[in-house]
Formats: sequence, C-alpha cells, structure tokens
Amino acid sequence: MFHSFFPRPKLFFTSAAIWALICILGWYFAVEGIGNSLGFVHPQDEPYDLSYFALPSNLWFYSYLLLCLGLFGGVWTLLSRGHPWTVWSVWGTLLIILVTYFGVQVSVVINNFRRPFGDLLQNALAGKEGISVWDFYNLQIIFAQVAFLSMGVGVLTEFFTSHYIFRWRAAMNNFYMSRWSKLRHIEGASQRVQEDTMRFSSTLEGLGITLINSVMTLIVFLPILFALSSYVSELPLLGEVPHALFWLAIFWSAFGTILLATVGIKLPGLNFRNQRVEAAYRKELVYGEDHEERAQPVTVRELFSNVRRNYFRMYWHYLYFNIARYFYLQADANFLVIMLIPTIVAHKITYGIFQQILTAFGQVSNSFQYLVNSWTTIIELLSIHKRLRAFEAAIDDEPLPEIDQRYLEREAGVVHADG
Repeated sequence: MFHSFFPRPKLFFTSAAIWALICILGWYFAVEGIGNSLGFVHPQDEPYDLSYFALPSNLWFYSYLLLCLGLFGGVWTLLSRGHPWTVWSVWGTLLIILVTYFGVQVSVVINNFRRPFGDLLQNALAGKEGISVWDFYNLQIIFAQVAFLSMGVGVLTEFFTSHYIFRWRAAMNNFYMSRWSKLRHIEGASQRVQEDTMRFSSTLEGLGITLINSVMTLIVFLPILFALSSYVSELPLLGEVPHALFWLAIFWSAFGTILLATVGIKLPGLNFRNQRVEAAYRKELVYGEDHEERAQPVTVRELFSNVRRNYFRMYWHYLYFNIARYFYLQADANFLVIMLIPTIVAHKITYGIFQQILTAFGQVSNSFQYLVNSWTTIIELLSIHKRLRAFEAAIDDEPLPEIDQRYLEREAGVVHADG
C-alpha cells in the first residue's frame, strides 16, 4: 500500500514528522525573531485584502517554508534514486502541503474581513450617519478578490490531487499485479486490486490533507485565538479564566473526540467484516453463473444469512454512535455562544469581534476535532486497510486472517467434492 508509491515509507513518514517538528520549533524560537530584527514585523492591524499575502512578515515565512520543503524533498530525492514514483510521492506531497497552507492563509484573510464588515453592518443597522452603500460595495469587492483567488487555486489543486491519487493507485496496481500468482486465490482478489486500491489512496489522501490542514490551522489560528481571548471577560459558572477561548477549544474538542472514539470503537471491525461477507456472497453468485453445482440454495442461504447478521449488528452499533455524534454536533453549534453570554451582556465586544471569535474558535476547535469530523471516514479506511493488509499477507507468506482461511477451506471443500 505504501512502499509501492513512497520510498522507504516508514523512514519517510517518520522523518517527515520529525522534520516538521524541527521546522516549527525553529520558526518560533529562532527564525521568527531573526525576521523581526531584520524588519519583517507583522502589523498590529492585519489587512483583510490581497495585500495580506505580500506582508513582509508573511514573505519571510513563505521563504522559510519553501526552504524547509525544498531541503526535505532534495534529501529524499537523493535517498530514493531508482524509485519510479519519487516525483509524485515526494514532490507531489510537498506541493499539496504548500497549497494547503495557502488555504489556511485565505481563512485568516476572511477572518480579518469579518471585523470591519461586521462593525459596518452593526453601525448601519443602528442608524449611524456617514455610511454609504459604497462602503459595503467596496468591502464586497475586496471579498470577491480573495474568494476568486481561492477558487482558482482550489480548482487547480483538485486537478492535481486527482492525478496524485491515480498515480498512487497505479503504483499499488503495478505492485499487486506483478505478484498476481500469489494473490489470485484470495477471496475478492480482483475487487481488491480494481476497487480497494483506488478507495484506499483517495481516502487516505483526503484524510492526510485534512490532518495537514488541521495542524497548519492550529499553528496560524492559535495566536489569533489567544489575542481574541482578551475580549472575553468571564465564563458562565467559571468566572474569569486566562486565555479562556483557547482552553474552551481544547476541552470541547477533547470531549467530543473521546466520546465518539469510545462509542465507535467496534465500527471498524464491523465494516471490515461487512466487506468480507458481501464479497463472499457476491463471488458465490458469480460462480453460480458458470457452474450449475455452485450457488445452491443451502449455500446461498448461509452466505446471505451472514450478510444479514452483520448488517443488523452494524445498524445497532451505528444507532447509539449516531445518537452520541448528533448530540455532540447539535451542542457544538451553541456551545461557544453560551460561553460568550456574560461577555455579550457586558458589552465587551462588537458584532465584528463576535464574528471573528466565532470563526477563530471554529477553526481551532475543528482542527482539534480532527477525529470527530473524520471518524466515519477513518472507519472506512481501517476496513479497507484490513482487506489490503490481509491481501499483502499472501505476498509475504504470512498467515491469512481467520475469515480468509475459512473461505479458502470452503473453496477447497468444494473442489474436493467436485473431484
């Protein structure tokens, strides 16, 4: 699944995590300070238009980010000589990381935009003088410029990632087909090569981008949330809490993650088994199209009974999982507003600041809620991974999972009976 596309995947991903940590610490403890001493200082009032991307402080960070990515890619290009997918797996991944960071920067600009627009809207609704229609039109023009830039980059990114995913699938397909003689006897071998490879690469790529986006969002928005915490006077029941918004985001996200991980712990195994029983039933029916002795009523009834039993178990476990999930999501929609009620009543914030707090808190909490937001996708990925991992056990001459062994025993029994 991985070494067909990535060079030395365990070392690659381990080194990527370590290098990312080094670069992050290097920025906060050294490089940012050097930039400030050289005059690359971030302004107090951040722009809310395209000029944000050309701020000296941002240009300094872009240079540092490109240097970090370039060094990592260059080293792995040297280490992976002869690997056929280095350009896509190494440099393609780095390009996706770079574009993902740009998306986070766009979110910052939009968050900056919310304060002047919200305050202008509040003043206009309050009937203050000196506000014209062109004040609103000018802000909408600025927003459109940022939005169209984001859309253009987003479309090109989707185009590139589609090719990236298919290259990953092609790498797995070539790897498995070169060992087809060992794999052809595994249950659902054709489906695993034809379908599961594409599902695995696309699902993991989506989760990977989401994870990278979450980490970058935390890096960018946590300082913003710290600064906005100065407007929050007190919390219900708790009173004054330093950096209240930051601690609220951590608490609420951790609560949701632990809740859903606990109630959904059985779902990956059930999804994995569901793919197996469906594949066994489907394959027996396919055999029955060509062989009269196959797909007999007793056999079909037993296989379909396995399908029904597994679905009914899934329905039950998804019932209480969805109860917990929807409860949390509904509560999530009102949690921050309830926490901000004392601050709102005390007139400590304007409508524009309120909008900024909602956006920044949402960005940070959503990043901390990575497992919450991605749990159903992670469940699907784990089930696909189990199927492909069992598939690769045949390549490495390892024991197959019990359900695969039972399938092969059943096939052997049929062959013996036919003989």
